[in-house]
Amino acid sequence: MDPKRKRPLCMRIAVAMLVVALATIWGATDRIAYAQDKPQRVIMRFAADFPPPPHPAAIAKKYFAERLPQVIPGSQARIYYAGALYTIPEAFEAMRQGNLEMSWMQIGKAAPVEPWMMAVVGPGVLTTVGAVENIEKTQTFQMLVDRLETVHGINVLGAGHMSFGMGVGGKKRYLKPDDFVGRKLRTMSPIENASFEALKASPVVMAWGECPSALQSGVIDGVMTSIGGWLSVRDQIPFYTTGGAGAFVGDYYMVSASRRWWEKLSPATQDALEKLIMETIQVQKELNWCVDKLTYEKYGTKDPSKPGVYWMTPEEVSVLTAAVGDAPANFVKSKSPKVVHPWLDLFIKEGRELSKKIPSGTSWIEKVDCSKHAPRIVIR
Repeated sequence: MDPKRKRPLCMRIAVAMLVVALATIWGATDRIAYAQDKPQRVIMRFAADFPPPPHPAAIAKKYFAERLPQVIPGSQARIYYAGALYTIPEAFEAMRQGNLEMSWMQIGKAAPVEPWMMAVVGPGVLTTVGAVENIEKTQTFQMLVDRLETVHGINVLGAGHMSFGMGVGGKKRYLKPDDFVGRKLRTMSPIENASFEALKASPVVMAWGECPSALQSGVIDGVMTSIGGWLSVRDQIPFYTTGGAGAFVGDYYMVSASRRWWEKLSPATQDALEKLIMETIQVQKELNWCVDKLTYEKYGTKDPSKPGVYWMTPEEVSVLTAAVGDAPANFVKSKSPKVVHPWLDLFIKEGRELSKKIPSGTSWIEKVDCSKHAPRIVIR
């Protein structure tokens, strides 16, 4: 063979191999790009310590679990209620270490592991539905979001609502300051302890899952909870008293994710989850209002001597909050670093201004058509 013809042939072979290699690389790149454009299947645990449905946040979590495989095919959310997997302090630590994917966290319950969380809890601050709805706009809340991300590796994805009818359930009516004297009452976090101690009660921080047996055995006389929580133990404690938003307690939910887990997800997966979480929180806000409203319509009473849900008058609320006084704020300051104190003062200022700016009856939530949620809400 003519040596002069070997070089072009070799070159042609080399060029052909290069083309094949480039095509393979480009094809793989296209497949990677295509994969990144589609959300990836996720299997996740989602923990909370509130009770199962009919609690509105629990209904919303169930909604999330149902919607997740529709949004991201093949995905699964394993839902845990009533502290079945972790208490809130344990969930906080687990997310920080990357051992738990997500939690629906009541802010005040994380105080034992992060005292800064108490900056946005306490009664008498956010006292209207519209003010509660706008907690995320406060500087104090945004400070906590930044702190959780940078210090603890926890991403806050949104704020949920506690019941606008938070109150106290018992075998008797808890209404006047004297009704609380000497009574053992379940609280949700240390901040409520200060309020009840000011009323001369004996508060006990207790996970919800322990409450039914504690009521049955007489370990506690009553519970601080939401209307939705009361529904699940209504047979044990037929009296429930509420003063509306912020009267008994100011404490709210953070829907959060572990950064160690979150950052392993593709951008498309993160985007899909964020949209679903926002959708779920919106549903929870509406359910929250509707469960309170429909429960009162079914079990409400104007006579405090009779069982059922009694909504305190403004005058009755004033008597109770006056008896509590500054005890919650003083407690927070006694249990938190001094650097937190200005934030607490700021939140009290921000919250009371919001409550005046958005009075009762003016929030979009109070205008929700609850009939659309009727299939999901069962008022037992």
